[in-house]
Amino acid sequence: MADWNVGEKKRKGVKKETENAVLVGLVTQNQTRELIEEYLDELEFLAETAGAKTLKRFIQKLHRPESKTYVGKGKLEEIAEFVEKNDIHLVIFDDDLTGKQTNILEEELKVKILDRSSLILDIFASRAQTAQARAQVELAQLQYLLPRLRGLWTHLERQRGGIGMRGPGEKEIETDRRIIRDKISLLKTKLEKIEKQGRTRRKSRGDLIRLSLVGYTNVGKSTLMNYLSKSEVFAEDKLFATLDTTVRKVVLGQMPFLLSDTVGFIRKLPTHLIESFKSTLDEVRESNVLVHVVDIAHPQFEDHIAVVNKTLADLEVNDKPVLMVFNKMDLYRERYFDKMLDDETKEEIEAELKTAMAKKYEHDIVFVSAIKKENLNTLREKLKEKVEAIYLKRYPHRAKFW
Repeated sequence: MADWNVGEKKRKGVKKETENAVLVGLVTQNQTRELIEEYLDELEFLAETAGAKTLKRFIQKLHRPESKTYVGKGKLEEIAEFVEKNDIHLVIFDDDLTGKQTNILEEELKVKILDRSSLILDIFASRAQTAQARAQVELAQLQYLLPRLRGLWTHLERQRGGIGMRGPGEKEIETDRRIIRDKISLLKTKLEKIEKQGRTRRKSRGDLIRLSLVGYTNVGKSTLMNYLSKSEVFAEDKLFATLDTTVRKVVLGQMPFLLSDTVGFIRKLPTHLIESFKSTLDEVRESNVLVHVVDIAHPQFEDHIAVVNKTLADLEVNDKPVLMVFNKMDLYRERYFDKMLDDETKEEIEAELKTAMAKKYEHDIVFVSAIKKENLNTLREKLKEKVEAIYLKRYPHRAKFW
């Protein structure tokens, strides 16, 4: 899918070698096997984005995770046997692990152990391009690491204990905690300074109306941004292609406005990461209209909409006008339309889908394919109507100039 890799030449960094991975998930009292399979589908996509190839999935049914090893003894032996025989480099768990669990699992399996949060943090670290994004990711990584230090340090504590190691002074783990806390404080100060500069920059943009593209990760926001702004914002068919908020001036007819492309949301996004990236989402808070992009071809697109709406509610911006853009209609037809269907039947199915979505979400909606440039003129007209209505309300005396 070469069409997705827009702006790829502008990316820097060393290409990672592919690592073989296995995924591990638990079916608990509150989660069905079908739901866990969905989570692992997404975890596999995350692993692929990070540069790993998934060779197998392990799913176990337990009332709750084992306190020491997350999975039961028998399942751990099964994973260990597969890891040893198949040149596995890392084992990725779908839920957060404690430092103690990570340490024990590394000793048992003799490979790198990651959980969903650490995998997402790794992807964010590799994608961060600006000073703000790098500082935000480092802050989230340190906040994630701090409560896990004791578990991760247990093997070193055993080595350093005993004769000659007792006495006054600060334990090494406490030294590291203090260093991490100091670093967190410095990063927060640095981010406050960057955020202040950002607020000043946003104020200097004048009276232009602002629109923000929001949505689940990998729904096509950056591709739409490239079309509307005629720019080359990096876009590819992977999760979290965009971390740094990109703002472009767009003119539709004679109607100018600012359009921003923001980081995508995802289920089970680490709390520290949400907190760290709230400043990046200031563009969303200060927008006049939200353009909520949805991957209509994804089997769980309604869950994705719910995740985005919850995040917007957490940011206290769910009261803004919304235009819902159901993207990837070309993929929807490819996945769900039988080749034997005639054109009339296909049109009827699409009409029913559009009616159902309009009724359910009660927003202005438009169905497009950004890659195939399908129905994008309709999208431009709807955006122009939204912007024009705000300008007329805000600056009625300037209406003739727009």
